[in-house]
Amino acid sequence: MIWAIVRNGFRALRRDRGAMILSFILPIAFFSIFGAIFGGMSNSGTPRIRALLVDEDRSPASERLVGALLHDPSLDAHTQPEVKKGEPAAPDYTAASAEKAVHDGDAPAALIIPKGFGAHPIGFGQAERAPIRLLHDSSDPVAGQMVAGILQKDAMTSLSGTPVRDAASNSMGFVAVDVRDVIGEKKQKSMISFYAAGIGVMFLLFTASAAGGSLLDESESGALDRILSARVSMTTLLAGKMAYSALLACLQLTLMFLWAAAVFHLDLFSHLPGFIVMTVATGFAVASFGMLLASVSHTRAQAGAIGTLLILTMSAIGGSMFPRYFMPEAMQKAGLLTFNAWAIDGYTKVFWRDEPITHLAPQVGVLIGAGIVVFLIARRFARKWESV
Repeated sequence: MIWAIVRNGFRALRRDRGAMILSFILPIAFFSIFGAIFGGMSNSGTPRIRALLVDEDRSPASERLVGALLHDPSLDAHTQPEVKKGEPAAPDYTAASAEKAVHDGDAPAALIIPKGFGAHPIGFGQAERAPIRLLHDSSDPVAGQMVAGILQKDAMTSLSGTPVRDAASNSMGFVAVDVRDVIGEKKQKSMISFYAAGIGVMFLLFTASAAGGSLLDESESGALDRILSARVSMTTLLAGKMAYSALLACLQLTLMFLWAAAVFHLDLFSHLPGFIVMTVATGFAVASFGMLLASVSHTRAQAGAIGTLLILTMSAIGGSMFPRYFMPEAMQKAGLLTFNAWAIDGYTKVFWRDEPITHLAPQVGVLIGAGIVVFLIARRFARKWESV
């Protein structure tokens, strides 16, 4: 009797595709994603950190140190901006251009070797040394610490023959470092926007999935046939459902950011124009996802299972669960295939980097463009209801 109950349970599970996906495919998908992230790190070490180098000293000691940093396998170091193939080489970074690049998000850190560094590059105690400036974008809290540690290691190896000031019995010493956050000194609360965007987009996708599922409910109940027979076209119906879902998404994001402003002191109102633009674009994109999910599914249960699998997968590689800058490069690029990554990048530009609305063009363009394409695909799949 017990075996018969077990057998019937597995038969029911086999017939329920949604339960099958949630029971077996979803765990494997998540294991694969996080295995690719952390497994890649264990095989090749931590991801290479992009750092900009400026040598204002031009002394033999500074040149040796720059050479060591450029060849360090843990760093993706550059002394000049990258250019496209066939274009002339760009001039070397200066202190000002490197600081701007860090501010704009081109690199999380920059090292400025000042004039006078070569006179006493390494030493102990209170020696009068010109400190190397480490410019850091604190939206990436790990990169600055990693670059500082790599700098000390490379200084000890490349400058091992340099005389050490204020060290009676030591042949090597440390370089002095002055660390400064380029855009994070007065923005401790702005990282709240990163978490609001990341978590918000993930739950918006679930909301859009549920809103789109109303089409499947109407189809199963016969209400959809009555709606379509009342001179309402499928395009109009889908557009109306999508408009409702997009408006609901915008209201949810607004409430979340208002809560962040009230409880966590997020500076929302001085960034209101950028917030509105990103919220409208994000709401439109996630609403299109809900329409597509409903159009390609046959039942509400199937839509729920497929939606859960896709949403959690998109959120994992798109940065809602785990910051993308910690991921291997391949995973970071894969994240650009999700709405999550573009929305988070856009909100980061608004709240963290204080960039103008015009700089949101890449993020807004991708979200709106992808939303339109996804809606058109959903409209094509929705023809199945017109033929019934």
